Amino acid sequence: MSVPAADDIEAFRRLVLERSGLTLSADKDYLLRTRLEPIVRHETFTDLAALLRQVRIAPASPLAQRCVDAMATHESFFFRDITPFDQLRDVLLPELSKTRAHTRTLRIWSAACSSGQEPYSLAMLLNEQPGLFGGWNLRILATDFSEPILSRARSALYSDFEARRGLSPERQARWLSPESGAFRVVPEVRSMVQFRQHNLLEGAAMLGRFDLILCRNVLIYFDATTKARTLESIATVLEPDGALILGSAETVVGLDGSFEPRAGLRGVFQVRSA
Repeated sequence: MSVPAADDIEAFRRLVLERSGLTLSADKDYLLRTRLEPIVRHETFTDLAALLRQVRIAPASPLAQRCVDAMATHESFFFRDITPFDQLRDVLLPELSKTRAHTRTLRIWSAACSSGQEPYSLAMLLNEQPGLFGGWNLRILATDFSEPILSRARSALYSDFEARRGLSPERQARWLSPESGAFRVVPEVRSMVQFRQHNLLEGAAMLGRFDLILCRNVLIYFDATTKARTLESIATVLEPDGALILGSAETVVGLDGSFEPRAGLRGVFQVRSA
């Protein structure tokens, strides 16, 4: 078993950065083996060195894209870090139900949605507020750069472990249906979510405008320049009185002048006033 050539590793790092914005520093080389070994076995390469050599030879191939996709952290679960959802229920959604009452339309973007638990959680939460949004046009756009993970999200099928992770027994019973030893999100929730392949590095203008944007646990994997560029792009599609929700370890401070923290709310930001 040969050791991957330094040039092949560096070429792969550049490819991942270019395609996804993810920065693979030298101290994360262990991820190459843990996340690419399944592809090595599936494609019957002799070892990781042979796979990386082939990716360097053909960076535009489907195989190369599969390897880039594999480097993303697709960790997700229902109602992850419950605080943002509590803030949505108690503050942000009641506010928007008043300010959008004339159009009765609400558009939400779940960026880097991974396997779909976040947008489905949003749909569940909206359905649990009939007094606020009964009869409204509620649209949730969920995007990710990885088509394989989007395919899984569209299936809306989750294992018993995934179903129990983040969902109370009451929510499981209401929003999931047992199916062949697993659980599928009910049609009432699935119909509210549209999945679309989209790379945050490509900007957001083509997606339309939004009242709420969730971009959680994504920026932590970007370098400072990519973070700032991503935030600037997001600001152009967020309504002036809308809200951006980031992950608990993320901030806009020192990165971009487009946003400012929303007072009294954790991880919530608004477009900076002129």
